[in-house]
Amino acid sequence: MTLNQEIQSVKQRFGIIGNAPALNHAIQVAIQVAPTDMTVLITGESGSGKESFSKIIHHLSSRKHGQFIAINCGGIPEGTIDSELFGHEKGSFTGAQDSRKGYFEVTNGGTIFLDEIGDMPLGTQARLLRVLENGEFIRVGSSKVQKTDVRVVTATNVNLYEAVQKGKFREDLYYRLNTVPIYVPPLRERGGDVELIFRKFASDFSEKYKIQPIRLNDEAKELLLKFRFPGNIRQLRNIAEQMSVLETERDITAEQLKKYLPSESSLPALTSNGKKGDDFSERDILYKILFDMKKDMNDLKKLVYDSLQNESYGSQIIKQNSDLFHSIGPVEELPVPKPSFVIHKNNRDADEHIEVVEDIDHSTDEPAVESLSLDEKEKEMILKALKKNHNKRKYAAQDLGISERTLYRKLKLYQIDETENNG
Repeated sequence: MTLNQEIQSVKQRFGIIGNAPALNHAIQVAIQVAPTDMTVLITGESGSGKESFSKIIHHLSSRKHGQFIAINCGGIPEGTIDSELFGHEKGSFTGAQDSRKGYFEVTNGGTIFLDEIGDMPLGTQARLLRVLENGEFIRVGSSKVQKTDVRVVTATNVNLYEAVQKGKFREDLYYRLNTVPIYVPPLRERGGDVELIFRKFASDFSEKYKIQPIRLNDEAKELLLKFRFPGNIRQLRNIAEQMSVLETERDITAEQLKKYLPSESSLPALTSNGKKGDDFSERDILYKILFDMKKDMNDLKKLVYDSLQNESYGSQIIKQNSDLFHSIGPVEELPVPKPSFVIHKNNRDADEHIEVVEDIDHSTDEPAVESLSLDEKEKEMILKALKKNHNKRKYAAQDLGISERTLYRKLKLYQIDETENNG
């Protein structure tokens, strides 16, 4: 069997569609490295199909009769990932009522696929390096060294080399994992594969929902090929399913397709001086949002505040609504605008006589100073989210737009005790 025939055979077996050169090269590398026990690092964007390559490597290896386990490192809380991977002894921590085997012990003789390896905590990275170097691990709460024979395949959608430079990933582990790199191209780099995959999805949903398959006309095909698909194959699959169910006409035009393709300018995007591959943490994103919100609110408040200073009744209104101006300064220190003139009123035959007595110079008044501490603002938001959700970390993290694991780290950073946040 020629190499090209072998690649086509693998595609059919694992349901991989497309003929892009970059895709064929990735499959070729997976076929060549599968019979060995070398560690493989699969890189590529989220949704590009990295897990399929881990299965190719396992099923074409001598370990194909052993167990295969896929683990998302980003989906396991930092406090429990060591126990999940390496096991624990009874009583080693609260809730450990029995001893438990970890994934490295269970998959002895098989293959373990560690997805999102870049999210693995540094302490766990040290344990993983020991397994890769010596095949040894220790359960949580134990001092006994155990052996395991496991093939490790990893994947990431972040630039691990940049993570190493920033101290977020161990350099020695990076070079140990990167023995054989496999790059899975995103959908936008696969040309005509997009249309082939769309037709396959349309056929699948036709069978699933017992309906006629949808078809794209020439203009719709051209539009589909131009779209960048930031969500890659997952996004294309969702679009095909939505159209299969919701569209009454089976022949799809470009206008119909546009309704299901989000405007790329409206998609959330992060830029930093136009540099590709910049790494943004959740904390950076939160700070940017806070800065933008604070700037907008302060501009609005300053506009209202300045306008009220020019009215004789401004002082009274600001006092009555002092809570609206808290960001200009604490309420008790809020500078009450003084009128630029003194008004004297006399009632003469029920008619009011208004006279300007004197101008007043306020040039020496000092502006209020507001606190710009980001840590205080972030801590305040975390406390509010916890209180709102009755100290349920999961829902508080959702309100804050961060992961539960990140919230756990911030609780430790700011020494926040949820049991004291009930007031």
